[in-house]
Amino acid sequence: MLVCGVDDAGRGSVLGPLVIAGVSVERKNIKQLVKIGVKDSKQLSPQSREKLYHEILSIVQGYHVVKISPKIIDKNVAKNLLNQLEANYMAKVIKKLEANSSYVDSCDVNPKRFGAYISSVANTGKIISSHHADKKYPVVSAASIIAKVTRDREIEKLRKKHDLGSGYPSDSKTMGFIKQWMSQNGDVPVFVRKSWKPIQVLLASS
Repeated sequence: MLVCGVDDAGRGSVLGPLVIAGVSVERKNIKQLVKIGVKDSKQLSPQSREKLYHEILSIVQGYHVVKISPKIIDKNVAKNLLNQLEANYMAKVIKKLEANSSYVDSCDVNPKRFGAYISSVANTGKIISSHHADKKYPVVSAASIIAKVTRDREIEKLRKKHDLGSGYPSDSKTMGFIKQWMSQNGDVPVFVRKSWKPIQVLLASS
């Protein structure tokens, strides 16, 4: 009996990809995930996440990760389809992993609607969609760790060239970097999401 968990990382960031990750594991092996200390990635240090990343991959039967670029994100936000974009990619991950049932962390205010949409696209197995699934279900916690580590590695690559800060709009270092880039280049970098409100404000005032 294969169980799948799917989660995202980087949804609120103004830069870098939105990462969707899924893992599939035999139901009887879920307790092994709990044993190694798998929990919601936000409750773990970067070092713990890196360590668990490798341990998770040695326990699960399969995993699949997709990275959604700022350009694709912007295109969908312009049409007010960010949740649908995420649901479509979650469905792709679920299809790939071919589990009997899949647990997803819903970004929609209505988790039932979110799950029903994924189910119609994936057309495979049972979909259980809920808020805070990364806290409730170890298999989703495992997926959240894979997603977060993948996203952190992508941001690390950018950090080698730029002084970015955390990448979130609440970070004055991140916004300062973008402002400075804009004053030198007249536009935001390709790895920045133009559709995010704080960036639109900057673009409108430049």
